[in-house]
Amino acid sequence: MRFARLTAFGLAAALSLAAASPAFAACSVNPQGIGFGSYDSLAPTPLDGTGNINIACDTSTAFTVALGSGAGSIGSRHMTSGASELGYNLYTGASRLVVWGDGLSGSTVSATGTTVDLPVYGRIPARQTVPAASYVDGVAVTVSF
Repeated sequence: MRFARLTAFGLAAALSLAAASPAFAACSVNPQGIGFGSYDSLAPTPLDGTGNINIACDTSTAFTVALGSGAGSIGSRHMTSGASELGYNLYTGASRLVVWGDGLSGSTVSATGTTVDLPVYGRIPARQTVPAASYVDGVAVTVSF
C-alpha cells in the first residue's frame, strides 16, 4: 500500500469588507482547516474531511463567504508537496455535490447571525498516484457583509 501523509489543509487570509448599509458591524473570522489524515492511493473510495469557518459579529449580520482557488482552480484544486500534486476540492454541503467557489466560479455560502459556524466539506478523489509526502494548500476565505 502507498500512503501519502496529509497535513491540515489551511483556510487562511480572512478578509472582511465594510457593509454597504449605514450600520456597520464588526466581525471576526476564524477558519479551521481540514485534516484529511493519511491518503491511500490504492483505496477504491475518496477520502473525505471536514473543516469549519467561524464568523462572530457584534450584531446580527448578513454575510456571504467565498473561498479562493488555492494552488489550483475552483474546479480543480490541488495540494502540493514539492512538484507533486494531489487533487481535492471543497464543497458547500455534506453530499459534496456543489463546489464552494470564489463568487465568480462555483457557489458561495450566505448566512445571518452573530455567531455562525459554517462547515467546509473536503474530498480527495480515489486512486491518485502520488508519492508519500505531506501535501498542503492554502485557500483565502473572503467574507462580504
